Amino acid sequence: MSEKHNHSSDLRGIGRLMIEAIIGLTDMVEAAHLYFLKGSIDFAPPLHRPLSGATTLVYRQIRKITHMAGSGIDTLLNWLTPVLVNNQGWAGRDAVVAMLNGVMGDHLQETGNPLAIEMALRYRGQLIPQDSQAMRALMPQLNGRILVLLHGLCMSDLLWTRNEHDHGLALERDCGVTPVYLRFNSGLHVSTNGRALAVQLDALVRNWPVPVEEMVFLGYSMGGMLARSAFYYGSQAQLAWPALVSKFVFLGTPHHGAPLERGGHWFHLLLRNNAYLAPFADLGRIRSAGITDLRYGNLLDQDWEGLDRFEHTGDVRVAVPLPKSVACYALAVTIGKRSTAMRNRLLGDGLVPVNSALGRHDNARLNLKFRPENQVVLHGLNHLDLLNNSAVYQQIRSWLRD
Repeated sequence: MSEKHNHSSDLRGIGRLMIEAIIGLTDMVEAAHLYFLKGSIDFAPPLHRPLSGATTLVYRQIRKITHMAGSGIDTLLNWLTPVLVNNQGWAGRDAVVAMLNGVMGDHLQETGNPLAIEMALRYRGQLIPQDSQAMRALMPQLNGRILVLLHGLCMSDLLWTRNEHDHGLALERDCGVTPVYLRFNSGLHVSTNGRALAVQLDALVRNWPVPVEEMVFLGYSMGGMLARSAFYYGSQAQLAWPALVSKFVFLGTPHHGAPLERGGHWFHLLLRNNAYLAPFADLGRIRSAGITDLRYGNLLDQDWEGLDRFEHTGDVRVAVPLPKSVACYALAVTIGKRSTAMRNRLLGDGLVPVNSALGRHDNARLNLKFRPENQVVLHGLNHLDLLNNSAVYQQIRSWLRD
């Protein structure tokens, strides 16, 4: 069973984003205009109110015209829907939509944009049906060993394939597991996705055609955080599937956050506190909830509820230790050739530092304490190399066979 892509929905979603971008840009320019206008006529206060009022009126008309244009686009696309429906989609659609969801997926969902990705479990690019008989037809080689693959930020299940290699399909061949790929909106909070995944896995296990013997999680980057979050919420809800989990394999997972998001956060604060640049600070608020969760590695609702995620609150995470009943493995890579170079350990794979990928933290409460023999660091590789490097795959295969 394949999923249909509706060209009119795609165009409508893109059109809405364009309209929202124009309105957002209008707001930003108006704020800057009013600020500089105020500064230029401070010597003549009587002029400030009429000039500001005229300026506001102009920008209000721009917004009205933009909204009218957006309504017109929606009407036209509704009329053209029967012509634009197509099963194949357009070239590069999956990568572009995945990227948009990573950057602003929470906004897409909140505004009902058709480009928002709905969580789904898939096999070889196709939706896994709920019916046991249909599952067998889609996955004729399925067995009781399920491998759940969780992708990273701005990715989708199809992007596990890199340079013609897919860890899931290779492990299906070499280790006799049945790969199940999660597709999710990576712009949502990790905990939001964690709760939803816990429910979906419960349904998957109940409908699986044969008794499930074990489940193994392979989490790449943010996907590793999602695995931990889902396990936590599944255990809290006393669902059956967490007891079936035998192994977690984390590939470059930012258990304690990533410097890129922390740098973006400080840049946003600097812009906001500069009188001349403050109107442009809203650009920093575009980044999604999923991205801001990467500042410290948020996994639970409590880590962000009641807080302004764009303010500086420090690391207030609830500690979520690794489950004692599960064998946990962490693989980190570094772009440096030597393990002794401090700069390379801090940079890690270019996105995730080595210590974050290995769960190490100065605060004992947050230190994940992977067993020494379950930690591996490979050198001369970057974050994307985790998807297809042969040494990375050999290590994953060894852990799954162990």
